[in-house]
Amino acid sequence: MTAAAPVISGGEPTWIPDARAAAEPRVFAEFGDFVTASLPGLLRYGHALTGNPHDAADLVQTVLEKIGSRWSYVQQKTGDPLAYVRRSMANAHVSRWRRTRRENLVADLPDTSPCAPNDPFEHEPLWQALRNLPPRQRAVVVLRYYEGLSEAEIAEALGVSQGTVKSQASKAIASLRTKLKHGEGSEAG
Repeated sequence: MTAAAPVISGGEPTWIPDARAAAEPRVFAEFGDFVTASLPGLLRYGHALTGNPHDAADLVQTVLEKIGSRWSYVQQKTGDPLAYVRRSMANAHVSRWRRTRRENLVADLPDTSPCAPNDPFEHEPLWQALRNLPPRQRAVVVLRYYEGLSEAEIAEALGVSQGTVKSQASKAIASLRTKLKHGEGSEAG
């Protein structure tokens, strides 16, 4: 959605795109308006980060609960609430991943439900390889290739330098190539 500026020539206004307005983030007066407009994209981003739609919904809900209580501050101080929310989601996901990585092993396995719904991408080689990337690399790949953000936008959203974005993307792509190459070789052999 781009803004337009009127140009009056010959008595009638003609609308031309205003490049400055298109580059500025949208301003939302109410938190509910922001959530309504941004929720589908945030859920897609969360799904790509976590690898699971249910975990994605939990991640989005957790972050939006925290952001909602201080919406006026986020609006005034950050300038781009969507980038702030994406960065918060990436940070929350990394924090949760670090916490769960330290779980204690148990002697007995808990009972599992035989009717657990399957993830449609569970056996997709690219999805499996993406799921095995470290959280920061996964966030960079998702923002770059799934959400279509530029390196500068990713750096701003994640709070890192553009050099870090480039190096994480390079490492992630190399890792994905290696994993997919070995995965294809093992199926063919």
